Amino acid sequence: MEEEKTIVEVLQDLLSSRQYTLLRQTISEMNTADIAAAMGEMENEESLKMFRILPKDMAADVFAYLELDAQQYIIRSLSDREASNIIDNLMADDATDLLEEMPANVVKRILANASPETRADINHLLRYPEDSAGSIMTVEYVDLREDMTVSDAIDRIRQKGVDSETINICYVVTKQKILVGTVALRYLLIMKPEEIIGDIMNTNVISINTMTDQEEAARMFQKYGFTAMPVVDNETRMVGIITIDDVVDILEEEATEDIEKMAAIVPSDKPYPKVGIFETYKNRMPWLLLLMISATFTGAIITSFEEALAAYVVLTAYIPMLMDTGGNAGSQASVSIIRGLSLKEIEFDDIFKIIWKEMRVAFLCGVTLSGASFIKLLVLDKLEVPVAAVVCLTLLIVVLIAKLVGCCLPMIASRIGFDPAVMASPMITTIVDALSLLVYFNIATRMLHLVL
Repeated sequence: MEEEKTIVEVLQDLLSSRQYTLLRQTISEMNTADIAAAMGEMENEESLKMFRILPKDMAADVFAYLELDAQQYIIRSLSDREASNIIDNLMADDATDLLEEMPANVVKRILANASPETRADINHLLRYPEDSAGSIMTVEYVDLREDMTVSDAIDRIRQKGVDSETINICYVVTKQKILVGTVALRYLLIMKPEEIIGDIMNTNVISINTMTDQEEAARMFQKYGFTAMPVVDNETRMVGIITIDDVVDILEEEATEDIEKMAAIVPSDKPYPKVGIFETYKNRMPWLLLLMISATFTGAIITSFEEALAAYVVLTAYIPMLMDTGGNAGSQASVSIIRGLSLKEIEFDDIFKIIWKEMRVAFLCGVTLSGASFIKLLVLDKLEVPVAAVVCLTLLIVVLIAKLVGCCLPMIASRIGFDPAVMASPMITTIVDALSLLVYFNIATRMLHLVL
């Protein structure tokens, strides 16, 4: 029985057999996001052919869903007029994101043929700092006036709605563009046509400043549960809106950045398959080099206690267990604190409460681990009680130290302006390894010297 073909294979077959009419009919019945996903699985040349066949009213929508490298390839392959037409039909924030990654000569060529309104919108967005609310907002929204009637408002929505990012919420502004209220479309639909907007609008408006960090903007969406929020300048003049699809992208970007930092990798704004070998090497090498140099302190500590190790060779066997347990305990604490700082659940002023909590948790964990280890050392490893006691006491102290380091370092980093994610597993593990050895050898030297 012949296997059913995937939609990508069906489209590729129609493309290769030049059944363009049937292909156009097929893709016209598909969702634009699905078309973009299918094009993403094709070679660049096939993807470009597909794009040229798209109906004009779908082209810009499909283009917005494509990956950045696919967008760049298509833009470079189109004529100046075709490329400018795509840019004109994109939402301003999407067009700005694309042009920010394009070579200057290509951007100049495209903008030269774009409409004056598109150029003005893109230049307006490009002036805001990267990762600010102003840089990710869109300027396409429906604005109303207080003195409008509901009937007037609906007429304006019909006029501007087609080119707006969303029409679910409309924004009431003065002649000077001062934001004074909002009104939902569904509310307009149930009100009498002669009602005045100023009488029915919601005046308790939550807005975002253009200079607000994009991560803080995403947290505001999470807090208030909005699907769109207005963006205002320092004089509360409305300049754009941020929509929930932008927030999803921000959250994905920020989460990826934190994960990479926590794994001691320099963050990259490209997906893994698109990052070249040399670029991957450059992203990973600095931290590996730093951590390797830091780890030499561990070797120096072992060297300084050579006499103790020579007298009690059995101690060497438990070094990996102590270091690994300490690193794991520290990582648990650091990840919890980094997450709390990221979500604004905790702040630096809470440090003493956090230390007190982590020390109690560490004591319980350390006692449990030490107890289990003590039984194992005596029963299975057949160690003498003093040696087993040294290992287990060290284990308890190491867990306490690791939890303390793991909770404090991210908070201190946050306080002095560093990203707390930098103080994650690799850094914590390196520090805890050195401290673990110092504790272990000092306890062993003192206890075993007295007992044995």
